[in-house]
Amino acid sequence: MTVEVEVAVPGRARVGEGPVWDAGAGRLHWVDIPAGHLHTSDPATGRTTTIELPTLVGAAVPRRGGGFAAATAEGFATVGPDGSMTVRHAVLPDGERMNDAKCDRSGRLWAGSTAMDFQPGKGALHVLMPDWTSRVVLDGLALPNGLDWSPDGRTFYLADSIAGEISAFDTEPGSTTISRRRTLFRIPAHSGMPDGLTVDASGCLWVAVWGGDRLARISPDGDLLGEIPMPVHQPSSCAFGGPLLDVLYVTSAREGLDLPDGDPAGSVYALDRPGAVGRPSTAFAG
Repeated sequence: MTVEVEVAVPGRARVGEGPVWDAGAGRLHWVDIPAGHLHTSDPATGRTTTIELPTLVGAAVPRRGGGFAAATAEGFATVGPDGSMTVRHAVLPDGERMNDAKCDRSGRLWAGSTAMDFQPGKGALHVLMPDWTSRVVLDGLALPNGLDWSPDGRTFYLADSIAGEISAFDTEPGSTTISRRRTLFRIPAHSGMPDGLTVDASGCLWVAVWGGDRLARISPDGDLLGEIPMPVHQPSSCAFGGPLLDVLYVTSAREGLDLPDGDPAGSVYALDRPGAVGRPSTAFAG
C-alpha cells in the first residue's frame, strides 16, 4: 500500500499511545505512558497542550460531563479540565498498570492491565461501568493492547503483544460478555508485535506493529490486505480522525532506542486518506 506519511504532531514521547479523536473539539488526545503525560493536539496547527499526571497513564478518553476518564497505574481515575486527577477505582496491585483502553458504543471503558515486567498470565481485560464499578472480563493475558469492535458490534478484537496474536471474540451489541475466542492473526516475533489497533467503517483492522516499522491492514476474516511502511521503528497505536474521519493518526515511541536528538520518533504521524474511513469515538458515560 502506497500512502504518504507525514509528521502531524512533532514530539519526543517515550511511549506515545492511546490516540482518540474528539470530534466535538476537533482535537486528538493521546498519552505518553511512562511520562504520565496526557496530550491534546490540534493537527491543523501542530500545537499540543499537556497535562502532567502523577502516575503512569495507559490511555485517557473524554467524559461526557467534561474532562477525562483515565486508565492508570492504580486502576481508573478522573482528570478534570484543570488537570487535577482523582483515582476513582483502584483495582490493581503494586507491580501492575493499565495499558490500552477504549470506550464501547454504550460509553463503558474497556482496558487491559499488565504486569510491569509483562509476565505472561498476569494481564487481564477489565470493563469500567458508568457507575465506576468494574469487573474482569478476561484474565491470563500478558500484554493486552489494541482493542475494538466490528461495526455491527458482534465481534470484539484484542491484541496480546507478547503472544504476538490478535484474537477475535463473539459478543452482542451493548454486551460486556465475550465468547468463542479464536486467533484472527499472528505476527511472528522476529517481525514485530501487534500493538494498538482500530477498526475502520468497513470492518477491517488497522494494526500498529511495534518493532516492525509498519502498519498492517487485516480483514475481518484474518487476511493481510496490505502493509504501510512507517518512518519509525516503534509505531504504537492508531486512530482515525479529522472532520471526515479520513486521516489515520499514528502514535510512536522512542523508549529503548538509541536515537539522535533530531530523530522524529515519539511524534504523531498522519496518513491522509489511506483508503478507508473510521468511526466516531464514544465518550465515557460516567
